[in-house]
Amino acid sequence: MSMLAGRLHFTGEGGREFRIDEVPVPEPGPDHVLVKVEAAGVCLSDVHLIDGTLTPFLLTDDAVTLGHETAGTVHALGPGVTGAKVGDRVLLQAGEERGGMTYTRGVDYDGGWAEYALARVDTLVPIPDDLPFEQACFVPDAVSTPWGAITATAGVRPAEAAGVWGVGGLGAHGVQLLRMAGAAPIIAVDPLPAARERALEFGADLALDPADPAFRDRILTATGGLGVAAAFDFAGVPAVREQAVSVLAPGGRLTLVGLTDKPITITDGTLFSFFQKKLLGHYGSTPEHVVELVKLLRTHRLDFSRSVSAVMPLADAARAVHALETKEGDPIRIVLKP
Repeated sequence: MSMLAGRLHFTGEGGREFRIDEVPVPEPGPDHVLVKVEAAGVCLSDVHLIDGTLTPFLLTDDAVTLGHETAGTVHALGPGVTGAKVGDRVLLQAGEERGGMTYTRGVDYDGGWAEYALARVDTLVPIPDDLPFEQACFVPDAVSTPWGAITATAGVRPAEAAGVWGVGGLGAHGVQLLRMAGAAPIIAVDPLPAARERALEFGADLALDPADPAFRDRILTATGGLGVAAAFDFAGVPAVREQAVSVLAPGGRLTLVGLTDKPITITDGTLFSFFQKKLLGHYGSTPEHVVELVKLLRTHRLDFSRSVSAVMPLADAARAVHALETKEGDPIRIVLKP
């Protein structure tokens, strides 16, 4: 049997080519299952893999099926597999540990931009029957990454003022999750009017244009003159980081979530140190974060129906990548459906 898969090929002299290939359907071995993919998210990390900004560290082949956000049904079990059964509705963790190293699905090994995907049985997370695959698929990254940044890296506490820079695929969920965590006030920052409006709809108390001449004054007014205790850069833009540092409260911390290869600049290092501000790096999430989020979804504490900006067939993956890269339609998450 064969299937379609969205594959990134690494060619000579650093070249890369993304295309839809026809490849054999993989067979599950011990400890693995074959999942029929029902939905797979398109992430900015996928865009960066294609454009060369990101490079797999642990990939041993010259091509990989993209897609680290995947949900579907268990289609077949490998020899001796227990703990799963055919027909189970599941999402797949975005990676797995091998010999003390974390391998990322769709980066270091084949992911979910395909009709079928292999998954180690311990990376399956059961999902409730009333959770659509299109919403479940992006929990392992677009939701779990900001959740981990908020709860683990930044350790946001109730009633702390929080700032969210960039209200796209990560930041939009960051606003929702900060609201649930009790942050107050929540201030969203984005140059796009539609994104600022969305931030208010998702639970922000204030949405600002970073180019507003009164930006700093408005932040200080909203926070009682202190600034934000917890700031999050979901955009991965150097100017964002400098602006966020400038409005941190004493003892405040800036958590870097958006990825960039550009330098980090702190304009006034003396004041940064005097007020004991902190700069924190964050990447991805742990399996436990995904399990926590599924529990919250199961009990209807969260709703991601507004996050699905478009659903496209797998054959149109390149068009979906272009739409995300150019921010066509200001998407939160574009989902591929094989």
